[in-house]
Amino acid sequence: MHSQGSNSVTNLSRTFGSQQVGADERQRRIREVFRGVAPRYDLMNDLMSFGIHRLWKRALARVAAPKPGQCIVDLAGGTGDVARLLADEDHHTIVCDPSLEMMAAGRVKEDNRLQWLGGVGEALPIASDTVDSLTIAFGIRNVTEMEAAFAEILRVLKPGGRFLCLEFSRPLALIRPFYNLFSVTVIPRLGAWVAQEPAAYTYLIESIRRFPHQQEMKALMEEAGFVEVRYRNFSLGIACLHIGCKPAHA
Repeated sequence: MHSQGSNSVTNLSRTFGSQQVGADERQRRIREVFRGVAPRYDLMNDLMSFGIHRLWKRALARVAAPKPGQCIVDLAGGTGDVARLLADEDHHTIVCDPSLEMMAAGRVKEDNRLQWLGGVGEALPIASDTVDSLTIAFGIRNVTEMEAAFAEILRVLKPGGRFLCLEFSRPLALIRPFYNLFSVTVIPRLGAWVAQEPAAYTYLIESIRRFPHQQEMKALMEEAGFVEVRYRNFSLGIACLHIGCKPAHA
């Protein structure tokens, strides 16, 4: 399992769509993608998923269930749609994202419960052992070095703190052909029509296709040092919530 999971991450971190690229070039191109789609990103998510992504994100927020006094970080939080589900006056909620354009699009909806922080997953600008829960929704596949991002997440979590990762995954075999057809035909056309960025959405679909499936992702999290790792499928495996904890003795 180790080699299979590692190969999946290598395949993802050295590609952009169907092209082989270096890590720096991948990072640069991903920044360009989100700079281009930022103004219409939330609308595109609604159209691509028929609004179901909102149900998945609400489920993530219910599992996260922040408690009074806690510090919650939503990594790759973009426009803040997940962070708003997590936010309340009695705890601290931070949106952390490398795309200033995405965060600027989200800050139009002013919310004093949120703090906005620019930063990449591989080098989080957050002190060690300070975060109770770190969430990431549909963003882990856009980091350039997933192992480095896992190490950083473990560093900033408090001992016993939780990592909750919502991501697209491998649907059940029954619906896989229909899902794949929809992905390669409909979504890029929607991207061209609504976001005027067909290439961006072609990249996003390709990154989903290359992302480790449920068991591979579980193995990668365990190899990184997370404990009590488990996952929960949504919509017949189209999306999956991966959960792990920082060891309590760390």
